[in-house]
Amino acid sequence: MISSGDTSLGLPTSASTGHGNDRLRVRDWVSSFIGGNRQRSSRPAQDTDENPQVSDDDGPSITANAFPPAPAPAWWKIKLFRGIVNDIRRRAPYYVSDWTDAWDYRVVPATVYMYFANIFPALAFSLDMFHKTNMQFGVNEVLLSSVLGAVVFSVLACQPLVIVGVTGPISVFNYTVYDIMSPTGVNYLAFMCWIGLWSMLFHWVLAITNSCNWLRYVTRFPCDIFGFYVAFIYLQKGIQVLEALGDNEPFYLSIVVSLLVFVVAYICGELGSSALFTHPVRVFSKDYGTPLTIIFFTAFVHFGKMSRVDLETLPTGTSFIPTVESRGWFIHFWDIQVADVFLAIPFAILLTILFWFDHNVSSLIAQGTEFPLKKPAGFHWDLFLLGTTTGIAGLLGLPFPNGLIPQAPFHTESLCVTTVVSDPDERSPSKGHYQYRPTRVVEQRVSNLAQGLLTLGTMSPPLLVCLHLIPQGVLAGLFFVMGIQALQANGITAKLLFLLRDSSLTPANHPLKSIERRAAIWLFVAIELVGFGATFAITQTVAAVGFPVFILALIPVRALVLPRWLAPTELAVLDGPTASPFTMESCGGSYGGGSTDNSDRGQVEGVSTGVSGSGALMTETDKRKSEEDLAEMGELGRPMDGGTTTTMRRRSSVVAEGGNREGIIEMQRMRARKGQSSRSEG
Repeated sequence: MISSGDTSLGLPTSASTGHGNDRLRVRDWVSSFIGGNRQRSSRPAQDTDENPQVSDDDGPSITANAFPPAPAPAWWKIKLFRGIVNDIRRRAPYYVSDWTDAWDYRVVPATVYMYFANIFPALAFSLDMFHKTNMQFGVNEVLLSSVLGAVVFSVLACQPLVIVGVTGPISVFNYTVYDIMSPTGVNYLAFMCWIGLWSMLFHWVLAITNSCNWLRYVTRFPCDIFGFYVAFIYLQKGIQVLEALGDNEPFYLSIVVSLLVFVVAYICGELGSSALFTHPVRVFSKDYGTPLTIIFFTAFVHFGKMSRVDLETLPTGTSFIPTVESRGWFIHFWDIQVADVFLAIPFAILLTILFWFDHNVSSLIAQGTEFPLKKPAGFHWDLFLLGTTTGIAGLLGLPFPNGLIPQAPFHTESLCVTTVVSDPDERSPSKGHYQYRPTRVVEQRVSNLAQGLLTLGTMSPPLLVCLHLIPQGVLAGLFFVMGIQALQANGITAKLLFLLRDSSLTPANHPLKSIERRAAIWLFVAIELVGFGATFAITQTVAAVGFPVFILALIPVRALVLPRWLAPTELAVLDGPTASPFTMESCGGSYGGGSTDNSDRGQVEGVSTGVSGSGALMTETDKRKSEEDLAEMGELGRPMDGGTTTTMRRRSSVVAEGGNREGIIEMQRMRARKGQSSRSEG
């Protein structure tokens, strides 16, 4: 049982905020960044059945909610470097096994699969930036940026399963900055370099001050909206690639080729999760269907009369040389006015906001609740590394790399060892159905490093010539494939399909059917669509550079606004934590989700059931309380009035909370009767 006033993970709950419901106040939500809540009332608790008093003969009475938490330290007493140090300390014992565990058959297909899953979207984005930044960013810059991210994060990161490369949002950011600054005549690459250097500094500050503790508030709600936005960016890019080809024969042939690429690649992906053919055939189709489709249709356009059509292909440059050959790999960042150096700061802040959310969400999804991971995560240290790669990319004139969405879970999924599980219940509606359930994940660093080195090899002359043969229509089809697959796996799409489905044909065990108010589902989806619409709309204007602010604003909307409109049990079904409590130990716990069977019981017995998604923590991580959480609240080894340390106080609190409510009340009554008997004998 976890007390409603327990703030051991630093999040305010209903009891600590003084409200009778699960809403959070703004000051409580902000104060949780440094952990814990201040006690705002010194009024003693009343002796009622809801808050029973337990007293000993030799001491004062105590409440069943155990001892109140100690006041949290002021914001300026944040333990600097605490998150980074603990991340490294937790992950360092596994570093050797991260390399030795790579001797597994899943590593080879995962490496090949992620090489193609990373490189082809990167090439598509390079085409977009090539045209919209006047060739400042091309194929070589994008490939080298992917190599930089892969090598650094595979060797040094606490979360080596996260694939780092060039994403859709950063391509939007890059050409929007170009549209804003090019009329001023500024040196674009030097200006982008200063954006990277300032952003590196901001990343380091956020990592040192343990800002990733705020990730506890990142639930499926903002992740689904951001994933929905990225999916539509892919679809939009595919259309824009075709639109730029004109209206003659190359245009129409490119449309046909793009649609064929989409259909064939999509069928290959669906075949992998079907019951057709044997298991090896399905796995091969799922892992290699998309790259083989791209290779086939690159050659397909040279068959018959199609060879006479002059199709636009992917523009490439000289191997290992920048696209604009007149410049070197090192940017002359001093070739810029002093005023422009400081003008880069607002852009760097927006870039930092984008990367803080985008990369951390990629890390959360790559270590989602569906994957049985055994090795600890480390968000603070990885954010520090991301700042480092951002600064290096700026100095080299590369697009800034960060965690990939929607490719984030692909790497982890490709490393899963699965088993077939069927429903044995004869009366179950899913009788005869089966699913593949992951039993373990091959957690190692080799596959990420290997795909990065393969990407570096792609910059060699033979492979660069092959890349130049890829028609732009094929890349447009690839955009369509990624966009549709991302939409298909998105939570917003799943809720929309549920609402549009015939209720009489919906399985009785569907999670959303447990929500009595259908209007609650409509409201939740409507809010998600409004958030997506606002984010997507601003990217269509010159203010697109500010879209990270809209994305970041989704976090307080979930924490502060939704609990006012939706019941705790409804939010517990509609939303939930992105990653498991084990993964979230690096940032102090998970916000949202949990048991929906009995919300009251969930609040009383939070250890075993979790709590509702309305605004309280999943408290399973209390069992494995790290020193970081206690230190962030200033409670590690701090003596109490009676001479015992806080650690001992928390242990005694858990013991006091171990019984159920009825047992505590009965104990109080027995002690009261014992006291009356002693007084009568006296």
